[in-house]
Amino acid sequence: MGDTIRLGIAGLGTVGTGLIKIVRREAALLKARTGKDITISAVSARNRDKDRGVSLSGYAWEDDPVVLATRDDVDVFVELMGGSDGPAKAATEAALNAGKDVVTANKAMLAVHGQALAELAEAKGSVIRYEAAVAGGIPVIKSLIEGLAGNEITRVMGVMNGTCNYILTRMESAGLPYETVFEEANQLGYLEADPELDVGGIDAGHKLSLLAAAAFGTRVAFDAMELEGIGRLTIDDIRAAGDMGYRIKLLGVARMTGRGLEQRMSPCLVPATSPLGQLEGGTNMVVLEGNAVDQIVLRGPGAGEGPTASAVIADVCDIARGIRVPVFGQPAASLSEPVPALSQTPAAYYLRMTLVDKPGALAKVAAVLGESGISINRMRQYDHDGENAPVLIVTHRTARDALDTALAAIEGTGVVVTTPVAIRIEEV
Repeated sequence: MGDTIRLGIAGLGTVGTGLIKIVRREAALLKARTGKDITISAVSARNRDKDRGVSLSGYAWEDDPVVLATRDDVDVFVELMGGSDGPAKAATEAALNAGKDVVTANKAMLAVHGQALAELAEAKGSVIRYEAAVAGGIPVIKSLIEGLAGNEITRVMGVMNGTCNYILTRMESAGLPYETVFEEANQLGYLEADPELDVGGIDAGHKLSLLAAAAFGTRVAFDAMELEGIGRLTIDDIRAAGDMGYRIKLLGVARMTGRGLEQRMSPCLVPATSPLGQLEGGTNMVVLEGNAVDQIVLRGPGAGEGPTASAVIADVCDIARGIRVPVFGQPAASLSEPVPALSQTPAAYYLRMTLVDKPGALAKVAAVLGESGISINRMRQYDHDGENAPVLIVTHRTARDALDTALAAIEGTGVVVTTPVAIRIEEV
């Protein structure tokens, strides 16, 4: 590469323009820290004439990102287009086949094609860096693969979608229903073009699948992830959880168990006093647990021009310094095919249900739980709502299969007015 690292940037949205600003503004700093000049040779985007607030006059323009990726004056291809397939994948493969290094913010592409791309990169002597694909400006990939390289990772968990965290904390602070805050977030531009990527847990699930592969030495297995979004949560759940000392988060958890790899992205209750419980607004947090360090908590902005572009340029700097590590921390051929866990690790659960207000109703619920081997830790009954009685129950640790069986039986007793709500409580 010589004394200059020449970038080709495909995708000039928020992150792409943010990257251009950093390269221009911090040129001297970047050279001092890497020993090389970092410059931009060429760019590509769908609309050449769009006003992006930065001048592109000094860069060559390519309509086709594949052509950009193979230019002779590009050392590092920076892929910021997004999408699991299409131009992003084609241009990334073209860059790797040309022996170029790749920096990407594309979690969807890596979640679906990560293994194949890692194998291609190693075959061509190239590297793929993707810090910006997970948790914005938080250096979680570098921490996991490099900083914690001497640890056997036991659990990875976190809040990795700022939009969902904004919605949940806004519902709580303003006392607003989900539908109202969802529309508010949409008007503020917080939601993806397909909102289900955010509120359905898909975006955060992509990120968790990458962390799981790096943490446990497995191939990326996004298809095996359990996904549940936040669309069914109500303001009643948030208030009731608060009364019991918890807050609800869209929480990703991955752990390797004797039953296989457990990966789930779902609403969970966490203690309100825990670091995750205190997380507000659009901020992200990732918790890494290892057998030597115990627990590391990383917190910061999970999206936005500055934070995400900061992660991109950090990867470029590592390439400039000659730091070259496998995509998921070890050679792609050594990554094992994960066996998905067929059942979740036992946990306590929060149950909310509305019972008919008649003698023996609560006793029937308790009896069904007891017959299923589920013991009650604590219980709270609220003032009657007409002829109905709202009840909250926190169980001791139990298997989800046993709980599902019990809940089905409870619905058959005739004492519940609506389908019971069950949300896992994660120990933090």
